[in-house]
Amino acid sequence: MTGLPVRVPDVRVRVKMNIGACGPFAYIVATFEPPRADAVLEFRNALPEDRLPPEYVPALREGLLDGLGGVAAAVLLTDGRHHEVDSSEYGYRIAGHQAGRAALVGAGLLPPEECDSLRWATWPGRLRPWSLRPQA
Repeated sequence: MTGLPVRVPDVRVRVKMNIGACGPFAYIVATFEPPRADAVLEFRNALPEDRLPPEYVPALREGLLDGLGGVAAAVLLTDGRHHEVDSSEYGYRIAGHQAGRAALVGAGLLPPEECDSLRWATWPGRLRPWSLRPQA
């Protein structure tokens, strides 16, 4: 299994959908680092329960594993929020997936064009869609 080759700090994902009156909401900030030799996903949550209730952590972890697509990484969750009504496991699964994909792009393991599919994610060095278009 390959591991994340470089540190990708400050990956931010804000899932905010308005389906009808409300929709899934999740907000996380994470730092991704190369893993220890024997790890698949090292996940550490530095948030108190009022910022991220424990019932959402398994869905977030599942989303991270899916988003990383078999690439090993150490992930430190440094910030996050939830909404009493709109947050759900679904929203945190999406957030984890997008964060994992963003870390792969930030580390150079996925092409920059992948940015187009990461609707809710930002990270240092992220290219915007218009910067990927060929210049005339």
